[in-house]
Amino acid sequence: MVLYMNKLTHFDKSGRSKMVDVTDKSDTVREAVAQATVTMQKETLRRIMDRQIEKGDVLGVAQTAGIMAAKKTAELIPMCHPLNITSVEMEFLPHEAASQIKVRAHVKITGKTGVEMEALTAVAVAALT
Repeated sequence: MVLYMNKLTHFDKSGRSKMVDVTDKSDTVREAVAQATVTMQKETLRRIMDRQIEKGDVLGVAQTAGIMAAKKTAELIPMCHPLNITSVEMEFLPHEAASQIKVRAHVKITGKTGVEMEALTAVAVAALT
């Protein structure tokens, strides 16, 4: 089965994977927000919020990791376009009753393609960190 279309596609005429050609698209402002939830023991959440983790500022390190991951998405995810991201904002929102931290990434660019993959990568890496 050939999945080729004349529009934007990740497949060539033979059905093989390729990077989408965005050459003829105009630059526009693009942004994406992604969110993950990390659930943990109540004591762990308390220690993170009180900065009592032996490894140091867990959320500060996770913030840096998320930002760096967004900037390196094209190196991590096959066929993503390398992008000059203009903004990455990371948020860590504790929810004590549920013993969770919501991790949110907001990524912006002025370019020819969206930044959904960059926002998802930022959240995944920050949550893993």
